[in-house]
Parts: sequence; structure tokens; C-alpha cells
Amino acid sequence: MGVFSRLLPSITSAYALQTLLGAIFVPLASEKYYDLSGALGFLSTTAISLYYPSLRAKYWLRLPGATLPPIGSFAARQLVLSAALGVWTVRLGSYLAARAIKAGGDSRFDEVKHQPARFAFFWFAQATWITLVGLPVYLVNTLPAAHHPPLGRLDYVSLGFLFSSFALEVIADRQKSHWRARKDRKEHEEKFITSGLWDWSRHPNYLGEIGIWTSIWALSSSSIIHSPYFPRGTWMLAGLSPVVTYLLLRYVSGVPPLEKAGDKKFGNDAKWVEYKRTVPVLFPFGPKE
Repeated sequence: MGVFSRLLPSITSAYALQTLLGAIFVPLASEKYYDLSGALGFLSTTAISLYYPSLRAKYWLRLPGATLPPIGSFAARQLVLSAALGVWTVRLGSYLAARAIKAGGDSRFDEVKHQPARFAFFWFAQATWITLVGLPVYLVNTLPAAHHPPLGRLDYVSLGFLFSSFALEVIADRQKSHWRARKDRKEHEEKFITSGLWDWSRHPNYLGEIGIWTSIWALSSSSIIHSPYFPRGTWMLAGLSPVVTYLLLRYVSGVPPLEKAGDKKFGNDAKWVEYKRTVPVLFPFGPKE
């Protein structure tokens, strides 16, 4: 069974769910639950990648004695990666969904949601994002538990980097939420946040996001590299996860629209000009543009 055959159930799951949700929300021109739909996509696709063989045997083939395996029957690496993806999904998905619902929508879709064909494209794009970003986890989960090497020193280093990156993203988001709440209470008159982690990077939450998926890819590599089920170089395919994350955040849907919005609102503000001149756009001590 090749790589694509092993991934097919997960890929099908990702596109099927987003197609179903898109069929509901595109006619309604509603984007309130777009981010929540993405979170559900990650969770369901991860579950399918773990349990598909057992689900197929039990409910499709109806094999005698077929049961769903207990959670303890999976390899430690599978459980750690699936849990990491699950925690990230629940945290970020609930944060973004709550923000969109509170705001009454998502400004990114103000025009697009009234153009059914273009809006539908975004739901398929979300399915593609779920597929590519989750690749390391889905690949590892398709392997038999007995074929995973035990966690080693480099894996624990990857775990440490994963926890640090997750903390970076969470702290950055909370600092901004706290700053915005204080602004709503008229406790300060700052036009944009420049304190805390936002004094080191203009987008520290995105830096944490890139770190999370780089760590997940690194943690998956040992199983993928040493698996007899995957051809040589499959670990590089899994590397699409952090690469796609970086490219999307840095050049497509993350940094560019926020920087453009900032320039539009504060372009003539001396403090904004100074902030952009002195604080790196993403990586501390990195380029300013």
C-alpha cells in the first residue's frame, strides 16, 4: 500500500466535511463558523487517520470480532502527535470562532461571501490546508503501532520546542486580547499593541504557529524515515506542513493583510512608522520587511 493509498481516507474525510459545511454556509453567505469548521476538520481527519482500518473492518467489512482498538494500543508517538494536534486545534479554533461570532463575522469575507463560487473555493482551500498541514500526523497514524521507534533524545528536544512554540502563540494572543480589553475600557489610548512579545516581533503569534508545525514535523520524522511502508523521501513530503504554514502566514493570509490594514489605518502615524522600522516583521532579529 503506497503513501497515497494510506492517506486517502484522511484526505477524503477532510474534503467531505468541508464540502458538506460549505453546502450549508455558502448559500447562507455566512462565514461565522468558518474557523470552527476548520477545527472540526482537523479533529475528524486525525481520528480517521487513527481508526480507519478498525472502522472499515467493523462497519464496512463487518468482520467477526472486529472492534475499535483501545487508546493504549497505539504507539506513544501516535498519541503524542494526535494529542498535540488536538490541543492546538481546540485552542486556536475556539479562539478564532469566538472572535468571529463576537464580531458578527470575519472581515476577510466581507465581499467574498456574497460571491458563491469564490466563497465555495475558500471551503475547498480549507480542506487543502487541513490535508497539507496535518500530513505528519496523518502519515504517522497510518502506520502499525509496532513499527514506531521509541521516543529518543531528539524527540524530546522536539517536544520541548513544541511546548515553547505553543506557549509563545498562546501568550501572544492573550497579550493582544488583554490589550484590546483594556482599550475598550478606556484604560489606554494606544492605537496598536507594541508591548510584551509584540515588542520583539510584529506577529509573534504567527511565529509560534510556525514553530508548532516545525516541531510536529520533526517529531514525526523518525517513524516516517524508518518505516518500510513509505518510500525514501516521504519525510520531505511531510515537511510540506511547516513550509505551507510559513508561506501562508508570511506571504498570503497572515502578515500581508494585517500589515496592509495597519498601513491603511496608521500609515501617517510616526509611532507606526517607527514600530515598523525597529521591530522585525516575524523573526526576532530578522528583517523588518
